[in-house]
Amino acid sequence: MSAVHGSRRWWALLVLATAQFMVIMDTSIIGVALPEMKGDLGFSQGGLQWVFNAYVIVFGGLLLLGGRLSDLLGARRVFAAGWAILIAGSVVAAAAQGAGVEILGRGIQGVGGALIAPAAMTLLMTIFGSNPRELAKAMALYGAAAPAGGTAGVFLGGVLTEWLSWPWVFIVYIPIGLATLAAVPAVLPAVGSRRGSIDVLGAVAVTAGLALTVFAIVRAPEQGWGSAATLLELAGGIGLLVVFGIVQRVLRQPLMPLSVWRTPGLAAANLVFLLLGGAWIPAWYFLNLYLQQVLGFGAFASGAALLPMTVTIMVLMVGVTGRLMGRFGMKPLTVTGLAVLALGLAGLTLVRPDGSFAVDVLAASLIAALGMSLAYIPTMMQAISGVPGEQAGLASGIVNTTYQVGSALGLAVATALATSQGGVGDVAELTDGFRAAFVVAAVIAGAGAVFALVLLRGRSRSQRPEAVKQAETETETVS
Repeated sequence: MSAVHGSRRWWALLVLATAQFMVIMDTSIIGVALPEMKGDLGFSQGGLQWVFNAYVIVFGGLLLLGGRLSDLLGARRVFAAGWAILIAGSVVAAAAQGAGVEILGRGIQGVGGALIAPAAMTLLMTIFGSNPRELAKAMALYGAAAPAGGTAGVFLGGVLTEWLSWPWVFIVYIPIGLATLAAVPAVLPAVGSRRGSIDVLGAVAVTAGLALTVFAIVRAPEQGWGSAATLLELAGGIGLLVVFGIVQRVLRQPLMPLSVWRTPGLAAANLVFLLLGGAWIPAWYFLNLYLQQVLGFGAFASGAALLPMTVTIMVLMVGVTGRLMGRFGMKPLTVTGLAVLALGLAGLTLVRPDGSFAVDVLAASLIAALGMSLAYIPTMMQAISGVPGEQAGLASGIVNTTYQVGSALGLAVATALATSQGGVGDVAELTDGFRAAFVVAAVIAGAGAVFALVLLRGRSRSQRPEAVKQAETETETVS
């Protein structure tokens, strides 16, 4: 593999962080555009979430395959291929004239994202892994790009939808993608390929299993939770996930070698990360709908209303969270962050049909943003810090999969409950449904805090990863 020297390393980090920003932004940029897409493309209120879920299910389901392809074919090559596919999906989504084509385009985007994310993490470790000081800085910036992209997408989506039209939330990916592809050979190192097999059966089983499980939860309010159709769909989804586990056990070169779960703390950290995604995504999804469908905000006003959340997360993630993590450790920050997130989401359960942004949304959303900014990076680092360097791509794929699966399942449960509580009628009924969704999100975040407190293991300074010890040293120096 070719080395990366001097300022080129930081240009490479810019490309990788931008990719992470854009991939995660793809889950949120459609948020404020949903009401217009609903009218133009013929989505139902409950079916509208598939604009989101089509992306995250494919993205989460194929991340492990993306990590495996990155190992076998070379991370730079897979990174570039992912961008080409993401651009193609963006063209399809932007040009869609009906719900089916829109969902197809979002699924294609998900394939691209599933190749980009694990390849980017492999490239990051290749470039900075030999220098703990630089790795600490690179991980902080790269880690901040994900939640920043998620929240910035809300504002950018509002700007594009209000001043242009909803297809522009997809068109924007085309020039950025082309610019990224042009920069790849200049700034990213060529990572060698190696021989091995590809677990296609495992990839199909886990993606189909996730999709069918989410589909069953989404349709349960309409079919009945105890109906034969719902039970069969749930059984089918769970059965496919069991098949995935069996395949991983018997194959010599599976997508996810089960031995990786022997890493101390890996399972606990991923469970907490799953709950973090399951709380955060339903919160911003239904907050967008509340602002537009209840308070009557336009797309731009809705995005602007959530700008304080965006700024809070970006400032704290880049400038504060790393220092706090170095001083207090990862577990205390994770527990505190999830507890604060739960508190903010609990505040959103008080929204009113005749409410206002200043009274019903602002304070609660800022508290939730504070919690997210405290919890995200420490939880992610706990999920990857104990894994050997040669399994960094696998660990990255697992942790990203965990977050996306949590996002999809959390949104499906919140939507199902919101619909069953009347979230499809007039303003009062919509608000009742949105309150129910915020209750789900708050309960999930609270459960995450409890699990983090009980299951995560605190580490002494000597046991912490080099990147975290370096962050602590830099904090003590500054202090």
